[in-house]
This record gives sequence, structure tokens and C-alpha cells, in this order.
Amino acid sequence: QVQLVESGGGLVQAGGSLRLSCAASGRTFSSYAMGWFRQAPGKEREFVAAITRLGRTTYYAGDVKGRFTISRDNAKNTVYLQMNSLKPEDTAVYYCAQDPRSGYYSASGYSTWGQGTQVTVSS
Repeated sequence: QVQLVESGGGLVQAGGSLRLSCAASGRTFSSYAMGWFRQAPGKEREFVAAITRLGRTTYYAGDVKGRFTISRDNAKNTVYLQMNSLKPEDTAVYYCAQDPRSGYYSASGYSTWGQGTQVTVSS
């Protein structure tokens, strides 16, 4: 059974940092690209970042580029999202996703999702 479990969310002040983790199980982790998405109340789920199977290429949404860093440790079956210089508008539930079958940027293309972790940034 394929499973993704996010952790690391919480409450932080604007300008602070958080590191999200997503632990994967159930299939060969290094065979799949991974992505992070987020969903704020009343909004659609949006792309944040993605990383290829071996971590050689990364992709970012424009509003997080330069502040967030996606990385992965295939030996630990884990993908990370380091978030720096957080802003109140970064407040959302953050989801990791696996296996983008139709491009990295569309949520509909990913086959497997975690349950999400809440990130709240206070002003």
C-alpha cells in the first residue's frame, strides 16, 4: 500500500522558517518524482515545488522561488520542503504528492497524496 505522511507544519511568525517532511512507503521511492502543493481556505490546491526522481532538477512556483527549497533523500524515502522568509499568505495546508503522470505543475496529474500538514504564518 502506497502511503505518504507529511510532518513539520505548525505556527510561525512572518519571516520565520519551517521544514516540512514527507515520508513515503509502499513502493520504490527513487522511481518517482515528488511534488508539494498547498491549499488555503476557499482556494484551489496550487503547485509549490517539485523534484525529479534523483533530485537533479527542481521546479518552483513563482511566489516561493528563492524562499522555499525542495530536496529529497532517497535513502530515507523522504522529500523535504524548507520554507524560509515565510509570509502570512503562505498559510495553507501543505500536501506532498507522488508520481506526476502529466507534468509537474498540475495537481490532477499526481497519483498519490498525503493527508496534509497545516502551516500558519502570523503577521
